[in-house]
Amino acid sequence: QVHLLESGGGSVQVGGSLKLTCQASRIGADSMAWFRRAPGKEREGVAGLQTADGTRLYAASVKGRFTISQDNAKNELYLQMNNLKPEDSAMYYCAADPRYYVDYRLLRHDSYNFWGQGTQVTVSS
Repeated sequence: QVHLLESGGGSVQVGGSLKLTCQASRIGADSMAWFRRAPGKEREGVAGLQTADGTRLYAASVKGRFTISQDNAKNELYLQMNNLKPEDSAMYYCAADPRYYVDYRLLRHDSYNFWGQGTQVTVSS
């Protein structure tokens, strides 16, 4: 069982930056990811990380702008978001699963059994 709590969301103008934090009850050899869901849209995997070996995967829509990272000492997962756009506005969720993924499954919502409650990001022009 892993408990996840997201923080760091907020409102920002176009081109701005935010850093999301996911506080986990533990970070072991897990697959972890950030997902988002905007109103009327499907949940989208934006960044995934295999904590065992550092493999990262990004959605094309955020590659080059978002960075996923971890701090094992703090049991925290981060999502640094730069050059934010209005289409980045969504509820962002942290997810974790003990299964080992290093491929497309890092960004599939059905790969994960543990989810946080989400943090809202709003980007205005």
